[in-house]
Amino acid sequence: MIDRIVRYISVFLALIIVLPLHEFAHAFVADKSGDYTPRMSGRYTLNPLAHFDVLGLIMFVVAGFGWAKPVPVNPTNFKRYKLDSFLVSAAGITANYITAFLFLPLFYLSQYVPEFGLFTTVLQSTLYYVVTLSLVFFVFNLIPIFPLDGYRIIDCFVKRRDRFYYNYRTYGIYVLYALILLSFIADFTGVYYLDILGIAIGYVVNLISVPITAFWGLIF
Repeated sequence: MIDRIVRYISVFLALIIVLPLHEFAHAFVADKSGDYTPRMSGRYTLNPLAHFDVLGLIMFVVAGFGWAKPVPVNPTNFKRYKLDSFLVSAAGITANYITAFLFLPLFYLSQYVPEFGLFTTVLQSTLYYVVTLSLVFFVFNLIPIFPLDGYRIIDCFVKRRDRFYYNYRTYGIYVLYALILLSFIADFTGVYYLDILGIAIGYVVNLISVPITAFWGLIF
């Protein structure tokens, strides 16, 4: 029971760090690209309350999957439409990777913190989840399905927009829903090979974490 409570608290605290950084990165780059929509919408901030969706946050903590409020952007305000669209779309996942890079040494250092009961446990667990969730968000948001960042990045370079393109944009999300549903079924039934999405994300996370762990491994 205590372990579960510690996990819930740690995931919540980690999300307070990870989600606002992801969303603020979108807002920051959009603002610097000439679009002040995020600023006028109150999203040009690191305040978690500005970015959290209550239900999405609860789902993150309880079910391991959720969402934040997307940052409103008006690409017609960009100074360089295609380049700025790409930079804004890539800003969130870039922030995730940088967050993982910067917090991993903090997690390593936390192993040397004197034992203060639950405080030390929560601290170490929170830093662990900041790194892990940052990498998971990085990979998940790269999935090329609307409205994820991966789709928006690819969309910057698509010239031919035919029926297939619009059908893919409209119905691709249902494929993602199906994969998420399979993940829930896998957790509920214990048939873990059904968790196709989780297995794929875990594999890619392991790959992209190698440069980070290798770098900090030279020091710790």
